[in-house]
Amino acid sequence: MARPYPNSRRLTRHWISVSVTIQLGIIIAFTANSACAKEHPQNEPGRRLTADQAALLQKAIAQEKVLIRNIQLRTPLVETYIQDTKPDAELYEVPFADHYMLSRVNFGETFVDRSYTPKQEQAKHGFFKGSHEAITGLSKALHLDTQFAYSDIGFMQMMFIDPSGFDRQHYEFTFVQREFLGSVRTSVFDVESKPGGKNMGRFFGRIWVEDQDGNVVRFSGGHTGPAAIDTSKFYFHFDSWRVNVQPGIWLPVAVYVEATQRTESDKSVGLKAQTHFWGYSLKLPTRDGENVTIKVDDAVDRSSDSQDVGPLQAAHMWNTQTEKRAIDRLEVAGLVAPVEAGGFENKVLDQIAINLAVPNKLAFTGQIHTRVLLTDTIEATTVGNTILMSRGLIDSLPSEEAIASVVAMELAHIAMGHRIDRRFAFNEDLLFPDTATFQKFNLNHSDVDNDAAAKKAMEYLENSMYKDKLANAGLYYEQLADRAKVLKALTTPNLGDSLLKSDGTPWMAELERMAPKLNWDDLSQTPALPLGSWLKIDPWDDTVHMLNAIRVAPVNARDKIPFEVTPIFYKLQRYDAGVTSPAATPAAQPPSGEPAAAPDNAQPASPPPSNPGS
Repeated sequence: MARPYPNSRRLTRHWISVSVTIQLGIIIAFTANSACAKEHPQNEPGRRLTADQAALLQKAIAQEKVLIRNIQLRTPLVETYIQDTKPDAELYEVPFADHYMLSRVNFGETFVDRSYTPKQEQAKHGFFKGSHEAITGLSKALHLDTQFAYSDIGFMQMMFIDPSGFDRQHYEFTFVQREFLGSVRTSVFDVESKPGGKNMGRFFGRIWVEDQDGNVVRFSGGHTGPAAIDTSKFYFHFDSWRVNVQPGIWLPVAVYVEATQRTESDKSVGLKAQTHFWGYSLKLPTRDGENVTIKVDDAVDRSSDSQDVGPLQAAHMWNTQTEKRAIDRLEVAGLVAPVEAGGFENKVLDQIAINLAVPNKLAFTGQIHTRVLLTDTIEATTVGNTILMSRGLIDSLPSEEAIASVVAMELAHIAMGHRIDRRFAFNEDLLFPDTATFQKFNLNHSDVDNDAAAKKAMEYLENSMYKDKLANAGLYYEQLADRAKVLKALTTPNLGDSLLKSDGTPWMAELERMAPKLNWDDLSQTPALPLGSWLKIDPWDDTVHMLNAIRVAPVNARDKIPFEVTPIFYKLQRYDAGVTSPAATPAAQPPSGEPAAAPDNAQPASPPPSNPGS
């Protein structure tokens, strides 16, 4: 029998310009910044560095300043997803609440030229009004703003080793070893602040310095807190990664955070979180009301056998114009991945759409396309003949038949003529800044349309190559409905439709009824995968690519971790103009059973093994 997760109290979602902020439902007694104060080693004289090691460190100190200047020129999207956890006797720990934030941040407005100034008061809740407030909110969400934290740079301390004092005057460095991170050779140093002086908030931990230009490509550890506080029962850790996005440019790509207080008490709490950065090449509008230029192909009849456009054809062309402009605007804002020839969308998602459309003899007014929303929130929708599926949704789907169940419902929306607001066909309705995207775009369907599409989708699935595997797909909805009781932020959409009704039951409830009961001890069941299981984002150009990772089956119930946040690990490589995405392998990898790739003749693909965990 499935063992439900404890219910959490209801969370309130605040929409914040382009951000979504959920205030935390728990307060950890000691700040994460002070949590490690007694966990790191006491200051001891470091071993004398060799001349080569000292020279590499001087390069690293200089390159850290270069990196900060590069960041100040960028306006990336910053997404943080947090899961609050508590101990569990069988599964070790389980999430009981979650929190989600998405911001497009102008880092040129967030840096401060003062060092570790204590905050004077708590920032007030409400709508953020700028990039500095967005960073402050990220700090608060990660418990970096409590008694001993510094809210103006709390979160940024996990992007940068020390924005104001990373040098040999403030820190001791001890060489540890040489190590390859992927194909990049690095020198590893332990780092801690020198005794004396104002060491509050200084970094302690380990850094990895690549051996060519001296860039710090990874750093892992924490920041010092008051030495008088007994933090022996608390553990805090963050692991910050950078990738070579352009020649000579390394930029932050992801941060993993973990804080736990494990005791025998039921009140033990912790958190684990991932922050991702992308959209580094996006341009920021020069004023609040200015939009970047959008190029939209003219919707003109170019056929040789007619000179006029009839009423129905005009209506179809109007829908196409709406679709193209809305999708282009979302891409410009960094929310939808650009299409890459032969990419994941073409090889996997488009082929699954064909696998459903062909046997059901579906006819559409234009070609069906699939695109990827770059966010972790689990959602899907349609814009004209384009199906949008979020990265978090795709990452958590365990098999081709599960993906097909989502695609089937979106195909039904298109086939049944369910449209978004067609005012987006007018260009003036797209002239708004990126920070207003969530308020301006409402791409969700009505409950009536969703109910009708779910029924039609079942017909499509029953007539398709997936008909004998629908019970496997149903397990996903059963697991989603169970986890949604506590993962409310993850299952609440930003732009499109939830896979669940307002009462928590799936729209595809008929599939759920076909599935066997969830059984954590049955390792043949893989109902859902952890986040990050399928896709990776190129942080520079926002394209998505499938992970080239070994698929590992769970060996016990604790390995299943459906919809959960896991540690991050990158196999780094140096920038190559012929390679469009940095290689990455998550620490927790999904089972085997990749969706089938599209063959050249666009015929239905052979399904993967029925048991993706085998």
